[in-house]
Amino acid sequence: MVEITAQAVKALRDRTGVGMMECKRALGESDGDLDRAVEVLRERGLAKAVKRSGRATSEGTVAVSLGDRVAGIVELGCETDFVAKTPDFQALAGALAERLVDDAGIDGRDVLLDATVEGEKVSEKITAAVGKMGENIVLNRCHRVTVGGSGRVGGYVHAGGKLGVVIGLATEASGEALDVLAKDLAMHVAAADPSPLAVDREGVPQERIDKERDLFRRQAEQEGKPAKVIEKIVEGRIKKYYSEVCLLGQSFVKNPEKSVKELLEEAGAQLGVPVSVTSFVRFKLGEVVSE
Repeated sequence: MVEITAQAVKALRDRTGVGMMECKRALGESDGDLDRAVEVLRERGLAKAVKRSGRATSEGTVAVSLGDRVAGIVELGCETDFVAKTPDFQALAGALAERLVDDAGIDGRDVLLDATVEGEKVSEKITAAVGKMGENIVLNRCHRVTVGGSGRVGGYVHAGGKLGVVIGLATEASGEALDVLAKDLAMHVAAADPSPLAVDREGVPQERIDKERDLFRRQAEQEGKPAKVIEKIVEGRIKKYYSEVCLLGQSFVKNPEKSVKELLEEAGAQLGVPVSVTSFVRFKLGEVVSE
């Protein structure tokens, strides 16, 4: 049997853009013949993957995985809604979310792409999926939420994968009621309008507040408000803005008569211990996110 060298695998990969594992298999099947290995990959449709890499991926899915005090969320992009709904594509997205949960060392997209799933590098697994499904596929982003102690994580996927949320709760409580609360809060983050930016005031970026404050000041000036009261008006509007974009200040979507903060206080009273939100992540398919 012909020995397949790392140099040969790299040469085939450079030529086709296909993952290392697939290149090694193709070289093995072709007895190390590079040209024949290219044909093997072409027959499988894998060698076209590199040509598809520049295509737009406006469709896809958001997948969520929940573990023991850790939740993972990924956005996997593709070209069409048809492919996004296929079992193979959904399974790939789900496997990536699970991998994110399994390894605390995976703290970003590039690290996840370099990790392995079922013995195969994620980047190569995606390349193989491109060849099989005939569309460009891209891991757009990923994130994990962790909680300490006996905290809880929750998650929710809406509209067939168009929107997903994971959330973490800090508490010493346990039981089904806490699981329901975590899911309800994840559903709230998914459905709230406007979407919450942070758990509380401390989490809202200062530049965002400065921008809103300048806007409110200009609005007050254009409304002809007296200069001596403009600052009071601006601060009043900033306070209202906080209540709109901070999770704790929002009206709970399933019962607008109470705020999320009040919901948590009631839950804590019923459970006998405090419950608080540590963090949440909301992915909407295709949204533009500034780095």
